[in-house]
Amino acid sequence: MNEKLIVVLGGGESGVGSAILAQKVGFNVFLSDNGSLKDKYRDTLKSHNINFEENGHTEERILMADEVVKSPGIPDTSIIIQKLQEKGIPVISEIEFASRFTTAKLICVTGSNGKTTTVSLIYHILKSAGLNVGLGGNVGNSFARQVADENFDYYVLELSSFQLEGLNNFRADIAVLLNITPDHLDRYNHNMQEYINAKMRIIRNQRLNDAFIYWEDDPVVTREIEKLKPEVTRFPFGENKKEKTAGYTEEGKLFINTKGKLFNMELELLALEGMHNVYNSLASGIVAKLMDISDDQLRLSLSDFQGVPHRLEKVATVRGVQYINDSKATNVNSCWYALQSMRSKTVLILGGTDKGNDYSEIEDLVRSKARALIFLGKDNSKLHSFFDGKVDEIRDACSMKEAVDLAYELARKGDTVLLSPCCASFDLFKNYEDRGDQFKEYVRSL
Repeated sequence: MNEKLIVVLGGGESGVGSAILAQKVGFNVFLSDNGSLKDKYRDTLKSHNINFEENGHTEERILMADEVVKSPGIPDTSIIIQKLQEKGIPVISEIEFASRFTTAKLICVTGSNGKTTTVSLIYHILKSAGLNVGLGGNVGNSFARQVADENFDYYVLELSSFQLEGLNNFRADIAVLLNITPDHLDRYNHNMQEYINAKMRIIRNQRLNDAFIYWEDDPVVTREIEKLKPEVTRFPFGENKKEKTAGYTEEGKLFINTKGKLFNMELELLALEGMHNVYNSLASGIVAKLMDISDDQLRLSLSDFQGVPHRLEKVATVRGVQYINDSKATNVNSCWYALQSMRSKTVLILGGTDKGNDYSEIEDLVRSKARALIFLGKDNSKLHSFFDGKVDEIRDACSMKEAVDLAYELARKGDTVLLSPCCASFDLFKNYEDRGDQFKEYVRSL
């Protein structure tokens, strides 16, 4: 038995997974959560005989740790993290911790938007091709828990900026950076560069024979690459072919050029609609070709993929009005993509916990496409001060039922009702899934 004490902060999916892995590899483990645990996590910890506490941190126990694994939701500014740092106790993320105990190839995806769709698509392609692959990180089951319980050869990991902050020695075999737009600025002192720095950590420790796939039309990403000059082999993608582009579109087709071979496919055969999904498909296709997935297999997977819940999810058509659930759009740029792909007049439901949003990004699309706006949140004053006078109909709703009823009243035949909130959901809902599920439930009962 290794006498090293690992303290895990946070008892959600990531924390409980880390505790199970720490125990399995022989460490002493103690888990501490400031809030109350969900029943399933409490039961899991008990069944594994892991020591834990909830509804508050016992400081002296935590400060005895040799190393701390913290959940991504706990910011570095929290008092307990500051005390750990003062004592020089290393604080790492679940992703860093779990990566020490696996030799699997790691395919890691980050970006402000499109992460979940892209990791799900890559996972679908690899799994359909018969590879022994796990899906984790910010989606699916805890990466650490899978390292403890499974034996995968590959992992596709969605990494948020919060998870990337805690990476030191972690190395991605293949890193994908989709885009960088303002998000979570409340966490980064409203300093965009701090957020960019967190995202760019995905290429930290990458070597020449690793791969870095990125959107070359993103000015922020290209500027950072010029600055950092990483040694890694680059595979840029974009709408149009430039000198070194590995994935691009031309005359209604998608092209992927890696290892001197050229793959192509008609854009209209892609399962996912919208230009942003062409980018997600290009990034996923480059990963697939780097891993020697056959052309036929890749074509099939890109055309039969079933999308992600709460991301531009078609719910129902009621009296000629289509209802779309895009509850996963928790920032302004996500909403921009959603509006851009609308082909009809739209009643847009938005609002929630504002993360320092700048709504000017969607102003033109709202003016041209929105028939009406419905603000769904406890405090809609910021939305009103920006949008009042720019759209004829603006209403407020205090609950999802009220929002759906208002939308039903305002929409005309041929319109779309789009839930794409631009904001976090914590003012009225448990999380974005709860928000999307309520939307679907009330739409289906219209």
